[in-house]
Amino acid sequence: MVFQDPYSSLNPRMTIGDALLEPMQAYQLHGSDRQRREQVAELLAKVGLEPGHARRFPREFSGGQRQRICLARALALQPKLLVCDEIVSALDVSVQASILNLLLDLQRDFGLTYIFISHDLSVIRQMCDRVLVMRAGRVEALGHPETLFEKPENAYLRALVEAVPGRER
Repeated sequence: MVFQDPYSSLNPRMTIGDALLEPMQAYQLHGSDRQRREQVAELLAKVGLEPGHARRFPREFSGGQRQRICLARALALQPKLLVCDEIVSALDVSVQASILNLLLDLQRDFGLTYIFISHDLSVIRQMCDRVLVMRAGRVEALGHPETLFEKPENAYLRALVEAVPGRER
């Protein structure tokens, strides 16, 4: 799981390396601690950070870098499915784009499946193959983004689509 707020997702008293190492130790992944530390360096590189960053603390990173660290930590457990809860909503637009591109690269490299939880329909449209729209705990729509967003079938979905900033009307 990767949460919305990368600031509160990391322990401020733990180095980034220890934060990535901890789940691998808990689940006894990657053999010895030496091999786990090598895996930490590889994960940091995979998310666009340097292995030396492992010795730093969360306060030394920007929001986008922290979200990359949270992604690396989630990947440390070798998941097949990653739940991304409003993963880019706390980031500025240019950083959002770099994180979304990173997610596409990681999906290709690791064969991941994502579940995106988001209110941002432009992110959903870019990242998702299938969309489930919920309202008050009930399913309002289910289908492919092109179909749902181009020809909304109900008033709620139409209102959502029309509320997207920058959308041509």
